[in-house]
Amino acid sequence: MNNPRRISRRAVIAGGAALGGGLLLPPEIARAMRPSVPGGNPLIESTIPTATHWGMIEASVQGGRFVRAAGFSGDAHPTPMIEAFADGVYAQSRVQYPVVRKSFLKSGARAGGQGRGREEFVRVGWDEALDLVASELKRVRTAYGNASIFPGSADWQSSGLLHSASALVRRMLGLFGGFTDCTGDPSIAAAMVILPHILGDLEVYDQQTAWPAIQEHTDFLVLWGVDPLKDNQIGTHPADHYAYGAIERFREKVRAKQARVVVIDPRLTDTAKYLDAEWVAPRPNTDTALMLGMAHVLYEEGRYDKQFIEKYTVGFDQVAAYLTGKSDGVAKSAAWAAGITGVDANVIRDLARRMVQSRTMLMSGYAIQRADHGEQPYWMLVTLASMIGQIGSPGGGFGVSYHYDNGGSLTANAPDVAGISAGENPVKNALPFERVADMFLHPGEQVPYNGTTVTYPHIRLIYWAGGNPLTHLWQTNKAVEAWRRPETIIVQDPFWTATAKFADIVLPATTTFERNDIEVCGAYSHQYIVAMRQVVEPLFESRNDIDILTGVARRLGFEHAFTEGKSDMDWIRSFYAATLKQAAKTKLDMPAFDDFWKKGYVGFSIPEDAASFTGHADFRENPALHPLGTPSGKIELYSKAIEGFHYDDCPPQATWLEPAEWLGSPKAKQYPLHLLSPHPRYRLHSQLDNTWIRSWYEINEREPMWINADDARERGITDGDVVRVFNERGEVLAGALVTDRVRRGVVILHEGAWYDPEAPEKDGSRCKHGLVNVLTLDKGTSQLAQGNVANTTLVEVKKHTDPLPAITAFEPPAITSQRG
Repeated sequence: MNNPRRISRRAVIAGGAALGGGLLLPPEIARAMRPSVPGGNPLIESTIPTATHWGMIEASVQGGRFVRAAGFSGDAHPTPMIEAFADGVYAQSRVQYPVVRKSFLKSGARAGGQGRGREEFVRVGWDEALDLVASELKRVRTAYGNASIFPGSADWQSSGLLHSASALVRRMLGLFGGFTDCTGDPSIAAAMVILPHILGDLEVYDQQTAWPAIQEHTDFLVLWGVDPLKDNQIGTHPADHYAYGAIERFREKVRAKQARVVVIDPRLTDTAKYLDAEWVAPRPNTDTALMLGMAHVLYEEGRYDKQFIEKYTVGFDQVAAYLTGKSDGVAKSAAWAAGITGVDANVIRDLARRMVQSRTMLMSGYAIQRADHGEQPYWMLVTLASMIGQIGSPGGGFGVSYHYDNGGSLTANAPDVAGISAGENPVKNALPFERVADMFLHPGEQVPYNGTTVTYPHIRLIYWAGGNPLTHLWQTNKAVEAWRRPETIIVQDPFWTATAKFADIVLPATTTFERNDIEVCGAYSHQYIVAMRQVVEPLFESRNDIDILTGVARRLGFEHAFTEGKSDMDWIRSFYAATLKQAAKTKLDMPAFDDFWKKGYVGFSIPEDAASFTGHADFRENPALHPLGTPSGKIELYSKAIEGFHYDDCPPQATWLEPAEWLGSPKAKQYPLHLLSPHPRYRLHSQLDNTWIRSWYEINEREPMWINADDARERGITDGDVVRVFNERGEVLAGALVTDRVRRGVVILHEGAWYDPEAPEKDGSRCKHGLVNVLTLDKGTSQLAQGNVANTTLVEVKKHTDPLPAITAFEPPAITSQRG
């Protein structure tokens, strides 16, 4: 693992947030990491524009080899993670050629799944591999029907509107007769279901109130479980990093004492440090109780906005009855909330009063809904914002996506760019993605979901491309058990992820840098259309996703329907041509394709009114003319629809419900630390963990675990120790980072470390690298959304004293050419 810029691990982890060229690094490290400009270097033969989830970049090539990535000249805040891109292309963990699990090659589906992750693979040629894939698809369809086929592939894949692995797999399988699909988004499953009941819209993907409006009008910013500085480095489409300049400008307002910032979070985030925020640290999973305590203060003191409640909401009478205890005998007072949250009652009262005395923006992240009963904090967030009465006002109200895709950026006057279509799926089965493991383990079982009943199909074949579910699924030992149940598993990926190692057939795909594509930069701004030009030739025997699936489609008899007779560049040109037609209708000037492709991008102007965009402003101005998509057309603080579902774990209004495990539960006597698993600072989930960038943060080659100094002292743990983190679901090894940036009783292990079982031959093996999902709980948030509850996890931590096992997560499995 070659690290050209080795720097202090503690300096990176604990150094705080800096802007400029280095985003989240201390100034001295930011200067060291700022990408050098290749111009004038005689060794650099070419600089090629392309794009990734991390933003637009310029890739430098020397001797046909990708050697360095630099930020796009128009990006004032490129993430330092791009420095590791070249290392990823040439990583030891690349899948170099097609392989088949040895017993599967000999016996097919009769081999069973017990050898997955344990057996060696046999190298085969592309024709044999694709013949085997096609024959397995035909066999399973004939024997069990199309509903027994599952594509999964709901993870973050490579950027690109053509080489979208999940869309391409679905396109191929749809033409084959269909498949069981999944619904929702693992990041925001609870929010995606509850918010349409409250607001009539998903909200999580909607444009947020523009940052300039916040800069001008907001004087009390509440960051509730959200860290925009850390998370906006990446985007579903290439990130434009607009948020960094906006946050920098807002800090000037804070330091001029024109605004105040409070962070409500068990950890002191990078954004909180940068904005000199006041830190309020509740017990994890108690956000709903904290908001209820604030709402009770507003109600009892008559400080809430009665006119807003009467004009724009329904159901407040039921809310008031619950707040006062009229409906259940328990007043949700600040003192009551203090007993649950661990936040002083006076602090709760003060926060509530400040919220109504100021122009207040409640910025929440996705973390608070990734918990048991995760629907409730979002419902209560909207309830609290309604009582404050500033929804639809410039700089006021609430927002749930300021940490995601640079929400709050300014939307350009730009045409849309459509990519390849996934096509139609003749099979109408679909289930919440979060219940994938249960589907594999319990076919035929019926489960409630958002007022309906879902029946788990019996999945016999998985075709997964562009994702790593055995790292991303919760309760890993359960997921591994589930992964052994299907008869056939096909994985198409550039890397030997845990998922690939647990497959039967593995097909090597190219990385982003080995193919041509096209993208839109800025999921909210749409400011650029980007030419993703191929940087280097495909390595080893890897093929583009579309070419692999074309080979499968050819063997299944529908190649032309899949490709429509187009090459990769034909598709890319067609996407651009459709955009040109759209632009011409709105009199937008765009260059011809060849000129665009040569330059590498086309930019679009930002209209003046974009800076004043305010979420829900039309609704506030005229709720009759611009009603919400709810049954009442208003904000539903009480939902009759949900009342009709009769769910005991999701009442029809925002309610405090004890989580399955938390610091206030009896289980905390055995496992007294609450484990949180936020997004990592220097990865996109598990992406880049197989590069030298992990040397920036790992401790003794393990994922770092944040632990409060008092908790560490009680356990005889010092900074840098390797520790055992465990509960009844499993155990991992991690490196202790002793810090004052996490609340006592809470530990943090960021999600996405590559799974590395210590003894693969044994079920329930300890992960020696620190995958947090070995410890997390796999259950639904409620019968309503069935979302994931990753942040509802209790653990204990002890110092590891035995010899350390070697890390093997990034090594390829054993591969042979012998078939016997």
